[in-house]
Amino acid sequence: MQPPGLKNDCFALPPGVHWTPVDEAQDRLRAALSCVTGTETLPVMAAAGRFLASDVAAPRAHPPAANSAVDGFGFVGPAGEGVQAMPLAEGRAAAGVPFGGAVPTGQALRILTGAQLPEGVDTVVLEEDVNLEAGRIAFHGPLRAGANARAAGEDIAAGAVALERGTRLGSTELAVLASVGVAEVTVHRPLRIGVLSTGDELCPVGRVASAAQIYDANRPMLLSLVAGWGYEPVDLGHVPDDRETLRARLDAAVAEADVVLTSGGASAGEEDHVSALMTETGTMQLWRMAIKPGRPLALAMWGGVPVFGLPGNPVAAFVCTLIFAEPAFRVLAGGGWRVPRGVLVPAGFSKAKKPGRREYLRARLTAAGAVEVFASEGSGRVSGLSWADGLVELEDGARQVRPGDPVRYLPFVGFGAG
Repeated sequence: MQPPGLKNDCFALPPGVHWTPVDEAQDRLRAALSCVTGTETLPVMAAAGRFLASDVAAPRAHPPAANSAVDGFGFVGPAGEGVQAMPLAEGRAAAGVPFGGAVPTGQALRILTGAQLPEGVDTVVLEEDVNLEAGRIAFHGPLRAGANARAAGEDIAAGAVALERGTRLGSTELAVLASVGVAEVTVHRPLRIGVLSTGDELCPVGRVASAAQIYDANRPMLLSLVAGWGYEPVDLGHVPDDRETLRARLDAAVAEADVVLTSGGASAGEEDHVSALMTETGTMQLWRMAIKPGRPLALAMWGGVPVFGLPGNPVAAFVCTLIFAEPAFRVLAGGGWRVPRGVLVPAGFSKAKKPGRREYLRARLTAAGAVEVFASEGSGRVSGLSWADGLVELEDGARQVRPGDPVRYLPFVGFGAG
């Protein structure tokens, strides 16, 4: 089943907005976007990386029956203070091999980890706490009723929601589904993300660059990010600063991708052909972000497909992708908007920040648990991305950071990047 498309005005800002704060931009994206991918039913074993299209109820409880959490001896509890002794019933219960009968009151049964508790057993004493002699066990109490035993359904009850709609299925989620006997799930098909680089100054890697060119770092970076997030990357290549060539490439992209990520040409200059073409569609919104690095973020629809126009500088493109595009992609793919998880750590640097913009500094943790930042804040210094393992986020207002002050650190792994 295919969901309805996005509205052509989904990126519109209210009149008079000139500089968009990061939080407001994120809120507007979250409110405007919706899932654009269809659904299909897959075996659980083939559904890794997909987003659930509906809640999944547990057809069976986990655990399905009360069972022992330890190797030991089972009986009806509780056991009182002091030395407790009782005869041992014949037989035993093991995982997958239940005891065939009921345990008489006042007797204990040998029971192993994972074994179903038979009738007459609700409590288990650990093997290492027991003396066994002449067919009798002895141990020191007290021991509460239900000790060392797992109740049926104590993890997931039959009929309960095991995983909610919008959950991305990773290894742990697959374990949950398998544990309650779910064999098939309805999931969204993979989001196809087209990545396109623009500009005469760029030379694709593998070709010989002229003295006036730089190599295209954004396309391999963004394609790798997309693949690492579990989406389907679509390499749309590189186009020069030629409006008609760009138009033809975007027209072709509509058939290949559910969303397009461009870099370069997203501002308002005479060679910013991405912005110019998007303006022709009547859907173009140039969000002047109150963010460093970054600023221009061009958002538009092209043939019913959303286009995110990123800045051309690699660091700015990377940061804007993490902060704005990554949570938006999750929504478009059928998941929920995700706020990156930050932690407060001591600063290992000094910085005087002016008010007005949210700043993201390339950063990495030190062995002492502080966070240091890259020596240069220039958005063309791509080496700082591989040097870093995360970002320090400095709030919109003025800030004087001194060594030891708490700062918010966002590890790349929290975005699924790194």
